[in-house]
Amino acid sequence: MNLATISSNGQITVPVEIRRLLGLKSGDKILFLQKQNGEIVVSNASAQAIRKAQAAFSSVAEEMGVYNEDDIQALVDEVRYGKER
Repeated sequence: MNLATISSNGQITVPVEIRRLLGLKSGDKILFLQKQNGEIVVSNASAQAIRKAQAAFSSVAEEMGVYNEDDIQALVDEVRYGKER
């Protein structure tokens, strides 16, 4: 179990083990979500946003023929340098 103490300003220090598990680094934002049963879940807001964007763009990526990191890099090169994939 990891505990944190709330300061008089309402601030907490996230325990190092939790920071590692969530992939948090200095400057990252933490997202607090309340489930229907009242439980509070803490997650890395940046990672959450990336997962949400990935889900939203997944069908578009398939339509464009983008399936992996090599395809993404080829697309970036095409836009940046005018190179065809």
